[in-house]
Amino acid sequence: MTQATNNQPSTISTNNGIEILCIGSELLLGKILNTNVTWLADQLALIGLNHYFQSVVGDNSERLKSCLIDSSKRSRILITTGGLGPTPDDLTIETIASTFKTKLIENQEIINDIKSKFRFSVEIPKNNFKQALLPENSKLIPNFTGTAPGIIYSPSKDFTIITLPGVPSEMKHMWKQTVRDWLSDHFSREEVIYSKTLKFTGISESSLAEKIPKLLQNKNPTVAPYASLGEVKLRITANAKTAKKASSLIQPIETKLKNTFELNYYGSENETLASIVIDLLRKRKEKLSVAESCTGGSLSAALTEIPCASDAFVGGVVAYNNYIKQNILGVPNNLLEKHGAVSEQVAKAMAIGIKNTFRTDWSIAISGIAGPSGGSSLKPVGLVEIVIFGQTSYQSIQEHFGSHRERNQIQKLSVVRALDQLRLFLLEKS
Repeated sequence: MTQATNNQPSTISTNNGIEILCIGSELLLGKILNTNVTWLADQLALIGLNHYFQSVVGDNSERLKSCLIDSSKRSRILITTGGLGPTPDDLTIETIASTFKTKLIENQEIINDIKSKFRFSVEIPKNNFKQALLPENSKLIPNFTGTAPGIIYSPSKDFTIITLPGVPSEMKHMWKQTVRDWLSDHFSREEVIYSKTLKFTGISESSLAEKIPKLLQNKNPTVAPYASLGEVKLRITANAKTAKKASSLIQPIETKLKNTFELNYYGSENETLASIVIDLLRKRKEKLSVAESCTGGSLSAALTEIPCASDAFVGGVVAYNNYIKQNILGVPNNLLEKHGAVSEQVAKAMAIGIKNTFRTDWSIAISGIAGPSGGSSLKPVGLVEIVIFGQTSYQSIQEHFGSHRERNQIQKLSVVRALDQLRLFLLEKS
């Protein structure tokens, strides 16, 4: 497919801004999480472009038309996601054409692409060829991973619509292949916006904020906290004439924050606790195994999300039933009877069992009560036992995450706590 080009002026003023419109009734119904809008907002910030509006509209032509008209009056660029598929409720392109009174023209390039992608099928669904109809004078945004192309279309001199699919993987690929460069090439920017996100754990958002009141009042760079389950993020954002200058404004603030919070700081940007742990183990040329009960494999999943995790992570066992704890991990029955599955003694035996079975340098064992039922006055929902076993020593952690939390929250907090404690253990042993 041919990459999108533009027949508008070579630079576009950002005075009227950019907005994002996500299309799909499933978004309004809460059936899926709208990750597209947060991802696009972040990408716009990374290339120094602000946007001023975000909207969601269902699969309804009249309401979509109203959104398009409103956007054309207040914004310079409208980026849409969704509604580009082959089904009758995919209305984006035809509504754009009818709103701005332009003809739909069949694009042979798209027809050829659809035929190519269905070459191993017995029959091509006729509805797919609907995706070959584009507004006259629009420019094609190729979709190399799906069948729904996007467009760059300017119904007027001061307004451009960029359409992208709702499928996140397709949308991201098309952004990186075409849209990002187009926006960078055609938007004139007096200043560059540059940001960096630092990540902290083992400290609450309020405790973190109390220690840096002056930094949170900064104008340039700004420092803003964002809390999520088990961690707090601080985003440092600077405006400057160049990316280099913006980065230089951020650097001393970043250094001050790292020095202030020391071991609570664990990484930045796309780094995770799992990636940090894997990296520390890899540098030490050491291996890790895990034994999980209440987390049901969540710890293993977090570790195996990291590319080349096998350099350091050998594997694990989900010992949800006591039979597995006894017969696979070698936990003595008398420990289970005397102390119960959720106890330091049993978690320690699980850690020893997995470490010996998998012959690793380190092991983590987690046992707890994730709820919502199954707790008692002595062992309430939210009680979790974590044991980390090294070559010469071990550490036991008991956490009470609270019976008010949901099951998946207790599981995630358990994973975060276990990974963070191993991180601290490895740093201490360095």
